[in-house]
Amino acid sequence: MLEPQVSQFDTHTEFAALIRQCLARACSRIQLFDPDFSRWPLGSVDVIDTLRHFLRSGTPGRLELAMHNAAHLEQHCPRFIALLTEYSHAIECRATPKNLLLLTDSFCVADGINTVRRFHAGHFRGEAAFDSAAGAVICVERFSAIWAESRPVLHSIRLTI
Repeated sequence: MLEPQVSQFDTHTEFAALIRQCLARACSRIQLFDPDFSRWPLGSVDVIDTLRHFLRSGTPGRLELAMHNAAHLEQHCPRFIALLTEYSHAIECRATPKNLLLLTDSFCVADGINTVRRFHAGHFRGEAAFDSAAGAVICVERFSAIWAESRPVLHSIRLTI
């Protein structure tokens, strides 16, 4: 068992680097929650490459995103939308109902042991915990509750001619 690694961050650069690190550690499941993902690097080439590698690795990966509003992903992340189309069987996006719009944190969970969490989506102050199942419990439980209340959004449509 690896020793848990916990670190604090408070800048966008640190947040983006830790998200990349968390995604790269994933083997089977990635769960993401953010009000709109506008401050996440989900449209960058290197993150899409990391997610593509994750989704086609030996163990079938599963990527789940929960959000309040999908407009940013739809309008500003064409690479992510292309990935969603390519891996529609392994990626699911859901939108939260109105009663959950008051949730303002933001987090990434990889395999239930690696987390990056901003305490408020409007700020970059947060904490990352790697190789720590105990450190991930709150985010895992929170994501499960959010997921259960949310409805599918960003459906992939693949047309064949």
